[in-house]
Amino acid sequence: METMELGRLTCLVAVALLALATVARCDPQVPCYFIFGDSLVDNGNNNYIVSLARANYPPYGVDFPGGSSGRFTNGLTTVDVIAQLLGFDNFIPPYAETGGDQLLNGVNFASAAAGIRAETGQQLGGRITFAGQVQNYQTAVQTMVNILGDQDTASNRLSQCIFSVGMGSNDYLNNYFQPAFYSTGSRYTPEQYSESLIADYRRYLQVMYSYGARKVALIGVGQVGCAPNELARYSPDGTTCVERIDSAIKIFNRGLVGLVNEMNSLPGAHFTYINAYNIFADILANAGAYGFTVPNAGCCGVGRNNGQVTCLPYQAPCANRDQHIFWDAFHPSEAANIIVGRRSYRAASPNDAYPMDIATLASL
Repeated sequence: METMELGRLTCLVAVALLALATVARCDPQVPCYFIFGDSLVDNGNNNYIVSLARANYPPYGVDFPGGSSGRFTNGLTTVDVIAQLLGFDNFIPPYAETGGDQLLNGVNFASAAAGIRAETGQQLGGRITFAGQVQNYQTAVQTMVNILGDQDTASNRLSQCIFSVGMGSNDYLNNYFQPAFYSTGSRYTPEQYSESLIADYRRYLQVMYSYGARKVALIGVGQVGCAPNELARYSPDGTTCVERIDSAIKIFNRGLVGLVNEMNSLPGAHFTYINAYNIFADILANAGAYGFTVPNAGCCGVGRNNGQVTCLPYQAPCANRDQHIFWDAFHPSEAANIIVGRRSYRAASPNDAYPMDIATLASL
């Protein structure tokens, strides 16, 4: 037993040290990883949708092997980093390009512009809502049952997998705070809107649970009020984050913590909350210590803060990408994603995760 534990520890150390440079050849810590979310983690699903929310063109992916894949950043997303740290040899593929036995290792269901609410992001065209992503997961589970031969075998495998869900950003960015397109901002107080979102979130998580999800990380919404687009639109000095947006998001994130507690009352459930808001707040507050020199402007974009228009096709991005917290008007750079992904996997602060980080979740 001591030899096995020592070997596992050695492999974990190798992954932590080498994952961001070379692939560590160890068995993954979990058999599969399923990802739900929006453009922060979409890795190609929207390439196959008629939508303005697409990133399958340069300079997106300028630092990613193979170039523009549909990821809304210059390189890795947070879930790419998490997948590496979990020990996967390859990135988790998009559902739109995955089928058959490939599903056994997990899949990415995320879709840019998607929200918890069905109407969220509709002004940008097609997208796969949270409901649609859960439906795709249900279809994937049925395929897994067929491959593995019976439901018990599939359920046993799924109970060991990691699930990460990062929804809600667009419900604020592309709904509640978009009065030209949506009335939610005038019909709901921030408290009421959060309660409505959490009620829908709960319903979808319950479906996921009924289809085998047991180790689930809910990734909170980050500081949307500090994104270049919001700074360009609302910040008087282009630096001060927009408090009315961030205060509404904090209400929603508190609701997620309560939701984690609720879901953990179910048999065999291990849900956790990743405090992306806290992690990103630390990055912004200590930008210099992390090597960032530009905390408030996109590396690629147009107008004030490079945030009034997002990164255009074949636009020349900044040369100092690793010194920018944001890649474009809305999305973090690879450098910021690496920090968030690492701290989601292994908490650097007690406030990073509740009640556990993803590394601990994987070990259960």
